[in-house]
Amino acid sequence: MATADLRDRSIGDLIGRLSDQAARLARLEVRLAKAEMLQKGKLAGRGAAVAGGGVLLALGAFGALTATLIMALSEGMDGWLAGLIVTVVYAILAAALIDIGRRRIAAATPPVPEQTIETVKEDVQWAKTRM
Repeated sequence: MATADLRDRSIGDLIGRLSDQAARLARLEVRLAKAEMLQKGKLAGRGAAVAGGGVLLALGAFGALTATLIMALSEGMDGWLAGLIVTVVYAILAAALIDIGRRRIAAATPPVPEQTIETVKEDVQWAKTRM
């Protein structure tokens, strides 16, 4: 709308229009915040799934593979040493998987709609300059 058209309107009309536009802007910001939070939630979920997979792998493999490896290694060394070697290898693998998952979860936090906060700040600044 041209500036001349705005000068012809009453203050009540202008305030009503400003109110409508502010409400529309607020609704759009809420939609943006929802979309951003959904995206971050998906990223956190994927990270948790990877970490959970690492834990599941560590627990599932612990039983069958541990016994097999210890028995194979005990052919050439004492059984306790074979058990210690297998335990250390499993601990390293589990720690690596858990660390990858932890980093992915950290990338999705804090669960704050950062982009929305920035656009709201810009909107407030724009509104201040217009007044």
